[in-house]
Formats: sequence, structure tokens, C-alpha cells
Amino acid sequence: MATRMYTEFARYCQLINPAEDYAKEAAVWRDALRSKLGPGRHTILELGVGGGCNLSHLTDEFDAVAADISPGMIEQAKKLNPGVEFHVGDMRTIHLGRTFKAVLIHDAISYMQTEDDLRDAFATAAAHLEPGGVFLTLPDYVREVFKDPIVSVATRRDATTTFTYVEYTYDPDPADTTVETLFRYFIHESGTLRIEDDRHVLGLFPTQTWLKLLREAGFEAEALPYDVEGAHGAPLFRGVLKQAAGPS
Repeated sequence: MATRMYTEFARYCQLINPAEDYAKEAAVWRDALRSKLGPGRHTILELGVGGGCNLSHLTDEFDAVAADISPGMIEQAKKLNPGVEFHVGDMRTIHLGRTFKAVLIHDAISYMQTEDDLRDAFATAAAHLEPGGVFLTLPDYVREVFKDPIVSVATRRDATTTFTYVEYTYDPDPADTTVETLFRYFIHESGTLRIEDDRHVLGLFPTQTWLKLLREAGFEAEALPYDVEGAHGAPLFRGVLKQAAGPS
């Protein structure tokens, strides 16, 4: 999962996915949390935080801790989220030794390529939640609405760089649980144009598989409609960790 976007090109993350583009999306996440947790400044953990764009719209209302497998992305996330505590770790294995009111995994969950990967990520979320805590996660795609190819192009600029990317997602083998996203980056800076390629392998599962595995992990699970511009038809999955059974 060490793609070039999250390693050598991590410094361009704000040109690939600017934080301001996440404001409406983060409002959906905030509402999904508030409807279960109620008012108050609750503690949240984001796994696979990436560049911290979605989180940056939540830290004014929640006390946040975050983790990501990429040190380079954490360095970028710190710039957007001062005061947040960060850890390097894989969402399938990290253990911080404490619990939170909510755990979030944004589209980084898409890099889980097998059902066992999902089971491990869901177990990590459950291990970091208080009973009754909320887990939110959002894959890029679900099987029943995926239609390839999916193509997008964007150009963004800052003071020194013009960054264009072409993104092409397709399913090379409909019999397995993965799809591929191919990126081509056109990076124009210091008077020089570089052209670079990047390949990402993402998981693709039916909605019912997500719900089944969430329930196996101890969550009361539901799939919420996700009507956000640019989304690809996948729902926002919300799980509430079941309360421990009392003495009989």
C-alpha cells in the first residue's frame, strides 16, 4: 500500500486533494457523529488520516488523535491540524491502549483488499472504542454500483507548482475483490515539467459484505446514504459498538 502518492509525492497532497474541498463532506460526518453521540466535545480517533483534510473540519468540535501508515502524510496532516496527536501505524494492527467516543476511517479503508483486511481494520476500530462508541467509514466504491472506467482530471496551482493529474479506475478481474486506479501526474515547477505514474490497488466489496463484517466485529451496523458531490455511490457505513452484556 506504499503508493507514490503517499510517499515521494506526499508533499503535493494539498494540490491533489485541497482541504477546502472537504467542508461539505465533513459536515455529513459531523452529523453522523452528532446524531449518535449528542452534543459535547467528544474524543475521536481517525485511522488512515492521510493529509488530514476531512479531520481539519472537525477539530473545532472534537478532540482528535490520528494515525496513518505514511510518515510523509502525517507531516502534511500536522500542518492542517495543529494540536492533534499523531501516530504512525497500520489501521489493521495499531494499538494505542486507550478508547475514544468515535473512530473514523475515511476513504483510506479502500486500501483494504481482502475481507481479512477489513476484519482487521474493524477489529482495530472496535478495540479503540468505548461501549456505545461510533465507527464511521467510507469506501470509494461498492460492488453493486461500480461501473468502469471511472475517469477524472484536475489541475491545481500554488505559488510554485502547477499539478495536473489524470485518474483512471477500472476492474481488471471482476472475479476478485480489487480494482485498480492508475494515476498520471504532470508536475510543472521551477520551469520543468515532470510526468510520473502511480498505481493503486483498492478493495471492492458488496454493501452486504461491509455490513456483515461490521456486525461480526461487534457493531450494530447501517449503511447511510452519502449524497456528496464527487462520491461514487458508496454509502457511509456507521457502526455502534454493542454494550457489554451485564451479569445474568
